[in-house]
Amino acid sequence: MAYVLFAEDDETLRTGLEAALSSEGYETCGCKDGNEALSAFAQRRPDLLILDVMMPGKSGFDVCVEVRRSDPTVPIIFLTAKTSEADVVIGLGLGADDFIPKPFRIRELLARVSAALRRGQLAATTAPSDVFTIGSARIDARRFLVSTGEPPDQPLTVRELGLLKEFAAHPGEVLSRDTLLDEVWGMDYAGGTRTLDQHIVQVRRKLGPSGNLIETIRGVGYRFRVPQLR
Repeated sequence: MAYVLFAEDDETLRTGLEAALSSEGYETCGCKDGNEALSAFAQRRPDLLILDVMMPGKSGFDVCVEVRRSDPTVPIIFLTAKTSEADVVIGLGLGADDFIPKPFRIRELLARVSAALRRGQLAATTAPSDVFTIGSARIDARRFLVSTGEPPDQPLTVRELGLLKEFAAHPGEVLSRDTLLDEVWGMDYAGGTRTLDQHIVQVRRKLGPSGNLIETIRGVGYRFRVPQLR
């Protein structure tokens, strides 16, 4: 049974989330603010973390930052009424896996929760020898780290690692946005492509100079351009 920790300061919405998640068989812990969520996280690591962005005290962004310092792999979903491009970029840059704008449909939320949990379970079974390269960047899939030769190593989220694995498995191929969403987020993912595009931005940044090998194919998706040997 998956354990889902969520933080939402609106009591009515928090009660609704508790009922919806419990109806799907998840073990839950609902918190009213960021400080309470961090305390609950310290007591027991969840399989998934759902955070409202705007909360009294520590915001969802604040909680995400503190969680990522010790745990780069636990899936994190933001619930937010803040849906501007800048807010999405900030959240994904902090290490979130997904954004769900308010108001949302419960079935959509549950579909995204299910997809995030599956990806987290797959990441947990990554083989210790799973090390590969993108250009000159070295990706350690067991430790969720990318090394560019310049310290420090950059931590990877589950989604970022999933994208890099897809590119490494299909060098030179054009991968559509739908294909990447299906493979990395899950076939029942109900969100749009903006989340994917912002994850690509973060992946390129963490790859350093090799980030330019992830090419945008306008109107289609992305391609890992294999560097030519000289």
